[in-house]
Amino acid sequence: MDARESTYLPGRRHTRGWVFGSMLVSALISLTASLVLSIDAVVLAADAGTDLACDINAVISCGTVALSWQAQLLGFPNAFLGLIAEPVVITLAVASLGGVTFPRWFMAAAQGVYTIGLLFAYWLFAQSYLVINALCPWCLLITLSTTVVWVSLLHWNVMEDNLYLPRGLQRRAVAMVRIDADVYLTAAWLILLVAAVVWKYGAALVG
Repeated sequence: MDARESTYLPGRRHTRGWVFGSMLVSALISLTASLVLSIDAVVLAADAGTDLACDINAVISCGTVALSWQAQLLGFPNAFLGLIAEPVVITLAVASLGGVTFPRWFMAAAQGVYTIGLLFAYWLFAQSYLVINALCPWCLLITLSTTVVWVSLLHWNVMEDNLYLPRGLQRRAVAMVRIDADVYLTAAWLILLVAAVVWKYGAALVG
């Protein structure tokens, strides 16, 4: 039996249209970036010496990242995973915008699976930042859009009580969403990441 207790929160940001609209736009951006990276991967497979459009300098270089082992962790370009996963997210967002209410277990599972995707995206970012010492603009865009999708999904799942959280934790989560803490925390996190990139690479970003 579905024992969830939906919570109504006033304000446009908490509406179905806003939450899943944000998710849809972000997933479309991520899908576009994955498509570009997939095409680049095919080009590099034919000629590893090809200069890509986003090979700007030693730091901003999609080619350097794409030719690393981290970019093909499962034996094929990681971008292919985006071509598989993002259409699922887009379908979920469009269906939800159309008024479909998915079962509680499905939304909890979606959060869990997308959390794995989020962790993978940040692992790739960490590898680029700390090990490869080069950044791929399209990859950064995917990291950003993946973050927005994950936060949007979490926002909805907290309001709809989809995550099977203990009652006390659920009430605290709703309270955090009510005061827009998720927005502020996400913004602070993204600003921190930008600051970390600027701090490490500085003028090399445009040099």
